[in-house]
Amino acid sequence: RWDTIRAGFRWRLPTRFNIARAACDDWAVRAPERLAITHLDGGGSAQDWTYGQIKNASDALSLALADQGVGAGDRVAICLPQHPAVIIAHSAAMKLGAISLPLFTLFGSQALAYRLNDSGAKVVVTDAVQLDRIMALRGDLPNLTSMYSIDRAPQPVLNLWDEIGRAHGRAAVADTDADDPAMMIYTSGTTGPPKGVLHAHRFLIGHLPSIETTHEGFPQPRDRGWTPADWAWIGGLMDMAMPCLYYGVPQIAHRMAKFEPEAAFRLIDDWRVRNLFLPPTALKLMRATGGRLKTPVRSVSSGGESLGADLTQWGHEALGGPINEIYGQTECNLIMAHTGTTMARRPGTMGKPVPGFEVALMGNGGAPVGPGEMGEIAVKTPNPVMFLRYWNKPESTAAKYQDGWLMTGDLAVAGDDGYFTFHGRDDDVINSAGYRIGPTEIENCLTGDDDVMMAAVIGVPDPVRGQVVKGFVTLRDGVDWAGMEARLIDRVRILAGAHLVPRSVERIAEMPMTATGKIMRRELRRR
Repeated sequence: RWDTIRAGFRWRLPTRFNIARAACDDWAVRAPERLAITHLDGGGSAQDWTYGQIKNASDALSLALADQGVGAGDRVAICLPQHPAVIIAHSAAMKLGAISLPLFTLFGSQALAYRLNDSGAKVVVTDAVQLDRIMALRGDLPNLTSMYSIDRAPQPVLNLWDEIGRAHGRAAVADTDADDPAMMIYTSGTTGPPKGVLHAHRFLIGHLPSIETTHEGFPQPRDRGWTPADWAWIGGLMDMAMPCLYYGVPQIAHRMAKFEPEAAFRLIDDWRVRNLFLPPTALKLMRATGGRLKTPVRSVSSGGESLGADLTQWGHEALGGPINEIYGQTECNLIMAHTGTTMARRPGTMGKPVPGFEVALMGNGGAPVGPGEMGEIAVKTPNPVMFLRYWNKPESTAAKYQDGWLMTGDLAVAGDDGYFTFHGRDDDVINSAGYRIGPTEIENCLTGDDDVMMAAVIGVPDPVRGQVVKGFVTLRDGVDWAGMEARLIDRVRILAGAHLVPRSVERIAEMPMTATGKIMRRELRRR
């Protein structure tokens, strides 16, 4: 069935397109009272926001921003947790033809300064929690002219709600081309310094085939979305928040200061959430509680790290709906999928290319590799979800493309059946005794042990083999390490293969992770 869907798919791209109009104003005109967002604050109260309210607020904010000199192409930074103000600020910026710039609230001062300086952001929209850090940086941010806070703050900071309340006039949505810049999202820095990834308005359309298929015919009546992933990242924003708005599906806005798996179970049950984007880290923490949902969900997507068959099976039983694996990156998101209803399950694989995407595996010389051979995942250009360019980095942009293909830097193997199996990033591959070993298969085998919470695998130098495999694991609380290393090594030997066996496995208290929940293997290599 998946191959039939792919064969019948055709992109229908409008020449003129604006995300703010498509994901907000169009609904507000048709059904202004339609529920868009239910915001749950830390105190337990809930506030509903309709499409009409979001449109009115973003219209007013766009007028206020224009009064501050914001125009087409200017960058408007948004440093907020999940909150309706995030969507209001994105919409307001896009209505002016400006570029919205989501920033993670847990960034330190150095990380914030780098992104604000590199982007040349003209405006920051934030809250009281982040304001002190940004104020301390202001002297080193020559392009920053205005700051808005959703909380009360001293001058010269402007109160977002006051500015919205006093704005007068008629706001118009910029008549943007689908290829005009809309949003810039910085990479998480897994392969070097973060890069500003500039996307066009069309990239929302590019996400839709994966959203519709991995969420099982999305949207359906009574659907409601939520993700614990921060809306500052492409996963939280474009794998859940913006598609829900585009399709008119109400969603929960609630960002935990620290992910609490028991609270996540309660939220999903209490609010009858039916559609989830849950990163693998969240799923692993939820599994560790032994909890189950009272009301089953309809669909779950997950991506960022390979899930493995054990985690997928647990999720289907505990959450009540299929966990569909997705793959993409900030530059080109949602290009692969593994679904439970439209293709046969192949545990441990990342599935097949999403409708509308041509994907191949390329060898070192730039030629496609055959079935069973490891190659770099490449996506045929052009495609609406692909980025426009890296901000201020033309050389890096040029290096991302090769003979009409976008090169992801990720490695996979494809079988004769068309299923791809992820093997890690190019710089994560382990070269041992003539074998090119990807870490993912071994990590999935290790995390299949009931006592292992997380696992990571790297290559360490060896005078004979070039490199040998070394594993790192975090365990459930209270688990005795005695005998565990030998048990895990035997597990890999039996289930994965003798050539993949780690020479050693080390227990660590905490796995080094990026802010988006990806394992930082380079930090483990530095040990």
